[in-house]
Amino acid sequence: MIKARVYHSSKREFTCKLETNGEIVLATALGKLLKKDETIVVGDFVNLEKKGENEFEIHEVLKRRNELYRVIVRERKKKVTAANCDYIVIVNSTSKPRYKRGILDRFLVRAIQWDVKPLIVFNKMDEYNPKDLDIQFEKDRLKNLNVECFEVSAKFPEYENRFLDLGLNDLKKRLSGSTAIFVGQSGVGKSRSISTFSGGKVELKTKAVGKKGKGSHTTTWSEIIDCNSFSLIDSPGIRSFSMEDLNEEDLIDFFPDLHPYIVRCQFNDCQHEEKSKGCHFNSLNLEGYEEKIILSRLESFTKIKEEISKTPFWDKKM
Repeated sequence: MIKARVYHSSKREFTCKLETNGEIVLATALGKLLKKDETIVVGDFVNLEKKGENEFEIHEVLKRRNELYRVIVRERKKKVTAANCDYIVIVNSTSKPRYKRGILDRFLVRAIQWDVKPLIVFNKMDEYNPKDLDIQFEKDRLKNLNVECFEVSAKFPEYENRFLDLGLNDLKKRLSGSTAIFVGQSGVGKSRSISTFSGGKVELKTKAVGKKGKGSHTTTWSEIIDCNSFSLIDSPGIRSFSMEDLNEEDLIDFFPDLHPYIVRCQFNDCQHEEKSKGCHFNSLNLEGYEEKIILSRLESFTKIKEEISKTPFWDKKM
């Protein structure tokens, strides 16, 4: 058997990279590996058997370290996008489109759910205006999650970080030898970032950001891109990032930075709302910097909880 990694998939044909010599080959898969509710995804490590001079067949999918997935509630099935990722790089715009804290926090929920370490990238820093966004506060509000934040300009790779401790070169060092998936709201510069990190080797197609600041990502598949010392998994831009597959009672598990405060609530079934009796959050000093950080995270928690509460519990069962 020959060990390889899946770099791209198209129906029943898979592009794989051999671990022995780095050769890229096309392979088909045994029918039993393509079950109705299971599939082979980008990032999978597989065992191949050579059937002919240029013919390979996947005989085994090795155990996954982690999976990036969503549960399709109405179809009662889990849709896996990629596997075996070291980092999820969450790209944000500090210009157009407007920075959206809620989207970042949603990705952090998924990162914790998937057991993939998140890295936060603030892109378009060449257009950054401190009057529009307090980037230091956005970094500080994630410190209790031990998340690293980087400031970059994918448009101008020579840009040097001025506001945060970490910049483009630091991000490249962090990603060295790893596999990362890049995610982000459409138009934040995710594709250009990948092109920058590949040294111009990779050019991904995107449409320009419109007048309303909304970008349009033309990628419709996931694939692995080798970028010298590390590999990137590119995935489609966000069109809808619903949290409806999560359960209300499980949501707090994905906000570990709120746990020290939740245990101080008077009642175990506290809903952590403004009118909740005995809720510790309601006793916080709204003027304190640390309190503002916690309350900003609580706001995201509350909004996501409100969204998922609209989905009947029987629709969430698998």
